[in-house]
Amino acid sequence: MIKRSSILLSLFIIALLILTGCVAPPKETPGSIDSAGSSSIVTGEKTIPGTTATPANVYVTEVTPYVTLFGIESPDSSDSRAISTPTPVPEDRSCRIFTTTQTYFYNGTAFTFDLKNPPMYINYSVIPQNITVNKPATSRFGKKEDVVYQYSTYDPQSYLIITVRSKSTGEIYLEDGFGTEYTTYPSRTLKVLNADDMLIEINGNKITATTNFWVKPYGNFDDPQNMTFDTCTYWGQTRDVTAHALVTATTTPTWAPGNVIKR
Repeated sequence: MIKRSSILLSLFIIALLILTGCVAPPKETPGSIDSAGSSSIVTGEKTIPGTTATPANVYVTEVTPYVTLFGIESPDSSDSRAISTPTPVPEDRSCRIFTTTQTYFYNGTAFTFDLKNPPMYINYSVIPQNITVNKPATSRFGKKEDVVYQYSTYDPQSYLIITVRSKSTGEIYLEDGFGTEYTTYPSRTLKVLNADDMLIEINGNKITATTNFWVKPYGNFDDPQNMTFDTCTYWGQTRDVTAHALVTATTTPTWAPGNVIKR
């Protein structure tokens, strides 16, 4: 009996020791702040004096969440392209100083202007006369008969010539226009870069033309700010050539419905 009691007592002590070792460790509790402003951290029964409890949110700055706009690139994107429109400079504004609409039959008109601050822009639009042309040819079909194609085209005697020359020396700075040895564009813009007292002549034949002349008020007139013009514009950047054509229409003549006349 005594031996059995000793065994049971030993088992009881072992079980008690096992239960004692499985007890969970004490939990940490928030630190406390004393009257002097210092704080301490309490861990179970132990207190670590002299430590400071700092809230975690002081390391970040709260901001508004980023808004993603689908289909729109961020301005900082490497693929984005900044598009900016330069502000026009008042000194670069050109105003119309002369305009004329006239039907020409081997005649013309002229005026003078002291161009101190070039360029001078000259833009025109023309309505040339047409003629009917009969052109012999060989048909591509059937028996390859000789035929005559009839169509309408510009009259070779229909032309407009604009000449800009020095009033004092007669030196020609620009001579261009429509027809003859020039182009057949019905609308163009020319540019004069020379500074001089100019004599401008407009001559034509079998043609109706509207011609406009533009210069910058600044540098060409003594008091440009107090002058009134019927219309002004900014011509933008063009190449510095004596005559620069800005094509605004095709070179195709106005064709009438074709008639085939067999011989």
